[in-house]
Amino acid sequence: MIKLRCLLLLGLVGLLLLGAGCKTRTPDLEQTSVARFLIESDSTKGAIQVMLPISGVSMRVAPKPVITEFDIRQVVEAEVEMGRCVLFQLSPAASRDLYRLTASNIGRRLVVVINGKPLGARLLDRPLEAGTLFIFLEVADESLPAMVKNLNATTVKIQEEVERRG
Repeated sequence: MIKLRCLLLLGLVGLLLLGAGCKTRTPDLEQTSVARFLIESDSTKGAIQVMLPISGVSMRVAPKPVITEFDIRQVVEAEVEMGRCVLFQLSPAASRDLYRLTASNIGRRLVVVINGKPLGARLLDRPLEAGTLFIFLEVADESLPAMVKNLNATTVKIQEEVERRG
């Protein structure tokens, strides 16, 4: 009788461990959103072709991001004269890089790619000094709040991990 109880208890513990091991993703990871920015390229060598989902605008961009998820400090949904857009607030180092990048690439576009999908482009008409980047995304206005929330949650996780590894 004692052996049967031990076997039954061991079996239940095994099932619990097996069930815990089967959970491969947490809800937090399913909501991760990563934003990266690519600069338009006038070269065909090494450039990749991207297309915006609604307008169908196609452009060649350099494959290496010029701004990554590690450079973003905050994302805010904004209402401007032309409609709803997203404001990306960058780190001080990324702000300086953005100024140099935009000053030397006037006339080109900066493309935002979120979770691997190109969703917006901004024409660089002047150097951007403030470390903030307004960009219109080609997504439904109703989906902007959730996207901004997910981008911010990812930003917070990344900043916490960077500080932890310090």
